[in-house]
Amino acid sequence: MKDFGKCESTDMIKIGTKELRYPIVQGGMGIGISLGNLAGAVAKAGGAGTISAAQIGFKDPEFVKNPIACNLKAMETQWQKAREIAPNGIIGFNIMVAMNHYEDYVRQAAKLGADFIVSGAGLPVDLPAYVSDENENPVVEEAAAKKRISLIPIFSSQKAAKVLLKYWSNKYGRTADAVVIEGPKAGGHLGFQENRLESMAKEDYKSYEAEIGKILETIREYEEHFRRKIPVILGGGISGKQEADHAFSIGADAIQVATRFVTTVECDADPAYKDAYLHAEKSDIVFTKSPVGMPGRAIRNSFLKQIEAGVKILPKKCLGCLKKCNPKEIPYCITEALIHAAKGEVEEGLLFCGADAWRAEKIQTVPEVFRDLLGEAIEDRILP
Repeated sequence: MKDFGKCESTDMIKIGTKELRYPIVQGGMGIGISLGNLAGAVAKAGGAGTISAAQIGFKDPEFVKNPIACNLKAMETQWQKAREIAPNGIIGFNIMVAMNHYEDYVRQAAKLGADFIVSGAGLPVDLPAYVSDENENPVVEEAAAKKRISLIPIFSSQKAAKVLLKYWSNKYGRTADAVVIEGPKAGGHLGFQENRLESMAKEDYKSYEAEIGKILETIREYEEHFRRKIPVILGGGISGKQEADHAFSIGADAIQVATRFVTTVECDADPAYKDAYLHAEKSDIVFTKSPVGMPGRAIRNSFLKQIEAGVKILPKKCLGCLKKCNPKEIPYCITEALIHAAKGEVEEGLLFCGADAWRAEKIQTVPEVFRDLLGEAIEDRILP
């Protein structure tokens, strides 16, 4: 096992052209939970900070009238905030494939000079085209060439890994710069069938490790083909050093952590949102289904109880956030539900979380979470 307090440069992995000082990638959390402040703090501490692009402009007074323009504007605002906090840190965006105007958000991230783009909630089959289309967008091409933006897809199965890596190899002559393997204990939308999630929740998590091994086999094939390292970032249920150590022991180069950063001073979430995590019991963490059919994990509150009882909460106005969403058929609007939560209206909103959200006991700083995950050896290097 590496001693991350005494990391040599040969132990480090790269995101774009920059070395990751500590093997922690902060997971993207939307709407409005992981913005510039949290991403900047994580990057300053030596990890990779992630800004969620999902409806990122929700606080703009013009958001309801023109959500796309507000979102693109807010991406720049939050990027600048993060970069001011960590001028030389590793900062990128999480952009869901399921979002409408996905290409626009990707191009904006590239134009801003993001170090990386993490993309899931669907397979990002044409992601490489959106950051290197020289004829249509030379500004993006120039930024991509200069920054070597890392493209990081999220997989939960070997099948998905095989399909995407083969497609990128054949069509674009390239492979992923890193890969996130997101397990069943992660928060937000999950890449699993609902019945499989429930069965895995009842079994030991090790039942999923065989799948991780298969994904790693596929990644190694493309490492050999392209003669380059593809760093593997393992996420889902990594809430302490024991889980982190185990992730590294089964082949992870870094860990993706999201839930642990919600209850930090630096997190962009409303204080009431953080309190909901602090007061949650294990029995409060439940599976739910988003309006577009994707399973997810959230904290049971008044809102979820209504949804479970079959109450339909009609959207005030469709903001066109997700591709496969019909406002006339959905039980509720996920944008409205997540915005309520982000604003601190926690009983009226959807509180996405990881499986171990109930373990949060106090508000910490980002560096303190780093120490909890990687051990006391890093304390003197990143704590004030």
